[in-house]
Amino acid sequence: MILRSLLSLALLLGTAQAFAEATHYPLKIQSCNREVTFNQAPEHAVSHDINMTQMMLALGLKSRMVGYSGVTGWKSVTPQMAQLLDGLPELASKYPSVETLLNANVDFFFAGWDYGMRVGGDLTPQTLQPLGINVLELTESCAFVMKRPAATLDDTYNDLRNLGKIFDVQDRANTLIAQMQAQVAQVQKNLPAEKPRVFLYDSGEDRAMTSGRLGMPQALIAAAGGRNILDDVDASWTRINWETVVERNPQVIVIVDYSEISAAQKQQFLLDNPALQSVDAIKHQRFIVIPYVQATPGIDNVLAVETLAKGFHGQ
Repeated sequence: MILRSLLSLALLLGTAQAFAEATHYPLKIQSCNREVTFNQAPEHAVSHDINMTQMMLALGLKSRMVGYSGVTGWKSVTPQMAQLLDGLPELASKYPSVETLLNANVDFFFAGWDYGMRVGGDLTPQTLQPLGINVLELTESCAFVMKRPAATLDDTYNDLRNLGKIFDVQDRANTLIAQMQAQVAQVQKNLPAEKPRVFLYDSGEDRAMTSGRLGMPQALIAAAGGRNILDDVDASWTRINWETVVERNPQVIVIVDYSEISAAQKQQFLLDNPALQSVDAIKHQRFIVIPYVQATPGIDNVLAVETLAKGFHGQ
């Protein structure tokens, strides 16, 4: 069965579980280049951004949360997501401050580099740990603070697995991971050998915000049987010149839909851009739109793989 929503996933977790050994505290978790110790399951957790909030809700952790941050300042919330968030306050519509977390008595912050935290910023694992707030870093985002291989869907599975251990809900995490893997395997059963050249367009006019081999779009495009035209660029979310896009001539352009500029407006900008008129994807108007929550690490990555595979290969 193909699951189409977070609500469906949450219902699945309530009816089927893959049994795992209970967590024994103190627990040590590897988070990027740090080892984090948890003496007990967090009781006042906060997640940043819609993708990480979805992960925690899908694992049934709402009762362990005091809020979330970084959603309504940039992204729209579906009615299903709004229902799941009901009763859970948004502590900051964009970036929370240290004071915001302290005022909410937070003991756990699930965020990432460039997903709520910035190198050298006020809100980092190094600034929060002395205040009694443990931080779990989004695996994909570790590319901003350490050398790591190309992004794969295992990055998302690792985040879910870590959350399962930290909150002692490994059964739920294992069930969710298994379901996601089954969905991806179903998509990949009949993928053709030919891999179209793909450019992911997030935003930007003077230069394009996109993803190199270290960002989640790399994993999604590869899993769906495409080839990211920037798969040799050792960067995560990054900006490139339009000349690079022209030179690498993508056959398909994937547009990330979020913020005040709609996907339709982004597509029109690309079609009207004089510099791109020789690009195959522009000439044949081959565009695929995926929402932000599917393009970033999270449980909706499997929906992105389905959408991309259909757009690439007509599945």
